[in-house]
Parts: sequence; structure tokens; C-alpha cells
Amino acid sequence: MKTYSTQPKIGEIHEPVTCPVCGDNRVKTHWDLGSFSFQSCKTCHHLYQNPRPKSTDLIGRYDEDYKSYEVENAGNFLNLMKLGLSDLGFEELESSLPPGKSFLDVGCATGTLVEYMKNRGWRAGGVEVCEGSAEYGRKVRQVDIHTGTLDSLNLPDDSLDVVHSSHVIEHVPEPSTFLGEIFRVLKPGGFCITVTPNTSSFQARAFGKDWRSTIPDHVHLFSQRGLDHLLKTTGFTVLRWKTWGGLALGMGPNWLKNPLDKAAKQFGFGDVMAVLVRKPER
Repeated sequence: MKTYSTQPKIGEIHEPVTCPVCGDNRVKTHWDLGSFSFQSCKTCHHLYQNPRPKSTDLIGRYDEDYKSYEVENAGNFLNLMKLGLSDLGFEELESSLPPGKSFLDVGCATGTLVEYMKNRGWRAGGVEVCEGSAEYGRKVRQVDIHTGTLDSLNLPDDSLDVVHSSHVIEHVPEPSTFLGEIFRVLKPGGFCITVTPNTSSFQARAFGKDWRSTIPDHVHLFSQRGLDHLLKTTGFTVLRWKTWGGLALGMGPNWLKNPLDKAAKQFGFGDVMAVLVRKPER
């Protein structure tokens, strides 16, 4: 059972890349899916598309079909994000910050989480590459969404309390640059929350190249070890990891899914992982 994926466009240009986690260029094919493949770094075992589509081609895939998918599933996505925040102890984090605290959701789609945080009293905004989704959020949800990428916001240094990104970093061509930009715009002591598929999950290991996260949009697939290395190299202090999802909806009866979901959360082999990190105080 795959997650939603946009469709590659005719004429996209692919470019060879080195491992974004350790910088090595020695790879072996891990999963060959015909029109694209995931290579495994021989040094750190990170999985990534190589060659990969250029970033402009990746962004160009997000069209009205994507917007419709996000609108249709907005309620489900918000509930999942709220559960993830709760697992990471977000309410405790929230209570530790002063009034006027700021929250940015990167890859905010139609702005459901931005709206939710705004209603909780945050100065909340979002950034989204899909023009249709961003425009929907501005008009329907009445929230502040910038169309573009995080770096196109040109935010001042040390300006935000919390930056959140759910299922974004696996789409980003240069994840170390992406995390570096988050680090730059966070205030000293500010928090970053990142959610992404987990290559160490039960589902990834059981289904292999048929795992639902092996789609053309995902140019990277992270293990906890690889993402932990990138976060610490960027300068973050890692505070908490959580995983969830033993089986995806529709993949098995409840008598099997429920105990697997519980075990995945308890023992860390869930299909999705989330991490809470902090920019050190000066």
C-alpha cells in the first residue's frame, strides 16, 4: 500500500549525487524500481535516489491533483500530526515558552496545522511549494502561508521558537542544507520537530522495495542513525525520538494491527519516526 505520489514529468533531468549523510560516493543498488532506484551508501548505508531529479523538477510536480489530495485528507493528517506532537511531549514544550511564541510549519500543505497552532495562541505561519495548496490555506483557513521553499522566506537569524516539518525532509534534495537553514532561523533554545519514514521499521524490512515509502517523490529514506548524525552535525541537541505504525491502515485485521502498532511504538520499529531537537542556548 503506497502513500500518495506525484508523477514525474517528461523531460526531467537527473543528476548524480554523493551521500548527503557522510559525503561518500561509493554506492550499491538497494532497491531497483525500474524508472528509479534507491542506492545504499557503502559507508553509512543511507538510502537515496542516485541519480536524482533536479530540485526544480521535483517542485514542479506539485499540482492541482496534489492540492485535491491534501484538501480531501486534511482532517486525517491533522489528527496524525497532533498525535505525533503529543508523543514528543509538545504540551510540556509549549508551556515552557513565553506568550507570543512563534511556530513555522514547513511543507504545510493547506495549512491545517498552522490553523490549529494559531487557534492555540501561537504566531503561526507556513511555507508550501504547491501554489494551489498555499492559496487554499490563505483563502479558506485564513492563515499566513508563503508559497515557496524555506530558504525563499529569507527569515532573519534567531527569529523562531519552533519549526515543524512532517514528511518533508525525504523530499528535499540537500537535507543537510535544509536542516542548516532551520538551525539558522531558530532562536537559541528553539525547537525543531521532524517527521519522516523510518527505514528501520518492520514494514520497510518486510516489504522491501514494495514498502509504501519507495515512491519517486522520496529522494532520501532515513534510518534513525542517519538522521541522528545529520541533526547532530548541524549542531542540534537531540531530545527525544518516537516511532509509530506497525501496519498501515487496510493492511491487516485489527487483531493483528493493534498489537503490532503498540509494539512498534514501544520498541521503536514503527513505519514513521519523529524527533524533537533543540538549538543550544548561547
